[in-house]
Amino acid sequence: MIEKSERASTPGERPATLHEAVGGTDALRRLSSTFYDAVLADPLLAPVFADFTAAHIEHVAVWLAEIFEGPARFTAELGGHQSLLRAHLGLSITEEQRLRWMELMTDAVAKDLPDDELLRRRVVEYFNWGTKIAREVSADPAGTDLGDPGPTPRWGWDGLR
Repeated sequence: MIEKSERASTPGERPATLHEAVGGTDALRRLSSTFYDAVLADPLLAPVFADFTAAHIEHVAVWLAEIFEGPARFTAELGGHQSLLRAHLGLSITEEQRLRWMELMTDAVAKDLPDDELLRRRVVEYFNWGTKIAREVSADPAGTDLGDPGPTPRWGWDGLR
């Protein structure tokens, strides 16, 4: 839980959304590119991304933009939350792979996002939350059990909205 002293939503102190604070969708493209360069070179994670294409970087950037309260293009153009979860079905992601993913993403966040401790912490908290869901979804060996995941979540200065 965030202490009142850590809240960053006072007008004038910080941008209203994490999307604005990170530098917009272009910054999220750079973050995704840096991250996937490391992932594809990593012996533990590269096999999970055997079908990787350059379009993946754009899709991730658009997803993150929407999550961080920017434009809702992932929902409008790429199928929304259901589509993202479906992409992880049957991947059988291990906890070791999830933790390595987090290490590489944390490194990319430190390299590519603004030097703002709270901003970086909130972004990494989202990734920790999201990777746990991806791992859980990936465990479905049949690759079909999603249920109703609801709308695309939003993540702000106070976490999940």
